[in-house]
Amino acid sequence: MEKVTFAIVGTGIVGERIINQLVSNESATIIALFDENKTRLSEMANTYGLIAASSYEEILSLKPDWVYIGTPPVSHAVLSEKAIAAGLNVLCEKPLAHDALDGEVMAKAAVESDVHTAMHFPLMYKPSVRHMMHLVEEGVIGDVVRIELCTYFPHWPRLWQQNPWIGSREQGGFTREVFPHYFQLMYRMFGEISITDHETVYPKNELLAETGVLAIGKTEKQIPVLLNGLTGIGQKEELSYTVYGTGGVLKLRNWSELSIAQKDSPFETLTSFETVKTLVDECVLATQKEEALLVPFAEGLKVQKLIDHLLA
Repeated sequence: MEKVTFAIVGTGIVGERIINQLVSNESATIIALFDENKTRLSEMANTYGLIAASSYEEILSLKPDWVYIGTPPVSHAVLSEKAIAAGLNVLCEKPLAHDALDGEVMAKAAVESDVHTAMHFPLMYKPSVRHMMHLVEEGVIGDVVRIELCTYFPHWPRLWQQNPWIGSREQGGFTREVFPHYFQLMYRMFGEISITDHETVYPKNELLAETGVLAIGKTEKQIPVLLNGLTGIGQKEELSYTVYGTGGVLKLRNWSELSIAQKDSPFETLTSFETVKTLVDECVLATQKEEALLVPFAEGLKVQKLIDHLLA
C-alpha cells in the first residue's frame, strides 16, 4: 500500500515534533517542507534529509495528501483556504486561527469541500487521557460536580518556546497556546462550555500577552467550570485538569500523569492504559476512507470562540 504523503508548512519546535512523528510512522512520508525562515528551513531539511520547497505555491503543486500548517495563528486561515481549494486535506496547529472570524472562514471552507480537516490536539492521542475519558463515561467517579483547569507558568513564553510572537498580545499567550488543549478535551467529555464571568489581566506593555486569567463557566448540563491561569510566579510549571465526582476525583497533571482518588483516600497514580492510535495513524485512516478520530475545524472553532471570549 502506498504511503500517505504529507507536506510541512512551518518548521518551528512543534513543527519539528510533527516531522518526527511522521518520520517514525511506516504508513506516512514527508514529501516537502516550507518555512519563510530560510535558515530554519535549511536546517530541518538537512537534519531529516527532506526536500525544502521554495514557496507555499510549490507545496500545493506537489499535491500531498495532507498539508500540515504550523505557522503563527494569523496565517492559518489564508493557508488553509488555499490548501482546501486545491483539494488537499489540512492538519492545522492550534489555535484554529487568529480569531473566531478567521475560524468561521476556515470551518466554512472545510464544510463546503470534500477534504478532511484535523487539528493538532495531542491530548486526544494520549493513552492516559483516553483512559480518563473512559472512566468518566463509565461513571467510575460518580456524578461530575465540577471541572477545574489550573495552569501556572514561572515564565511566559516558556524557556523552550522563545520566538517573536508566542509572547505577544496579538497572537501569543497561554490562553491561546495551552488552554485550547483542555477546552477541546472538555468539549469531547462534556459538550459545549460557556463562560459566565472572567477577569483577564494584562501587563502595562500593550504588546505583551496576558499574565493571568480567572474564569467561571458551565457545561451544557450545568456542571460548573473553573479556569485559573497565571504567569511570572515563583514555582515550577504546573498544569492540572481535574474532574470532581461524587464518588471520586480524576486529576491529569502536566499533560499525561493521571491519578484517581476516592472518598477518604489519597490520590493513586494510574499507569496501565490501553494503546491508542496516534494522530498520524488517524490521518492515514481518514485518507484511506476509514473511520478516524480527528478534531475537525468545526470543533476547533468552538474552542476558538472560548479563547476570544477570555481575551475580549
